[in-house]
Amino acid sequence: MHIEILVEDQSGELLLGHLIPKIIGRHGDPHTWRIHAYKGIGKLPKDLEGTVAPNKRILLDQLPRILRGLGRTPGIDAVVVVLDNDDRDCVAFLGELNKLLRRCRPSKVTLFRLALEEIEAWYIGDKRAVRAAYPTFRDRAFNTYTQDSCCGTWELLADAIHPGGSRALKKAGWPIPGQVKCEWANRIGPLLDIDHNDSPSFAKLREGLRRVVSGP
Repeated sequence: MHIEILVEDQSGELLLGHLIPKIIGRHGDPHTWRIHAYKGIGKLPKDLEGTVAPNKRILLDQLPRILRGLGRTPGIDAVVVVLDNDDRDCVAFLGELNKLLRRCRPSKVTLFRLALEEIEAWYIGDKRAVRAAYPTFRDRAFNTYTQDSCCGTWELLADAIHPGGSRALKKAGWPIPGQVKCEWANRIGPLLDIDHNDSPSFAKLREGLRRVVSGP
């Protein structure tokens, strides 16, 4: 089976590059995949055509065009779209995505998976991996954290592992936060235990991918 995987930024691409082989096996043994990173999540267009130029790599703005294009492409068996939920209502957001999917009428299996609130919740779901990657990890930063809650997840992780915490990253300004998130993906991602993670949204990604490759 070949899967096309869409994610909203480079750090997500790097993280999924570490996770996918752990979930469904090494690339080519037997499944294959490609991960496409976009430059932000954007918003769903009101119509199937959208108004954003195709060269603007904003995921939701381009999603109708992407889904229809992949649906017509031979050799693709499934499409997986991974998104941060941010502060959206999870049920309503998934409803919008699936409504768009029905309108696009793709011929491929399509799976939407949301990281709640942000993909950094998947790191926090395995604190052992975070501690192994960052031995100076400040555990107290997580004392009041409820897994997968909307609380400023990436800032919370930064407060636990980055010198100066999230305040220092925000003060530094772009592109430093993005570069640091890529570092987290490459340092923590390889250490994550995919079968022992406290994040329910990570479990949904894992089980959804396994269900896709197992077939009907």
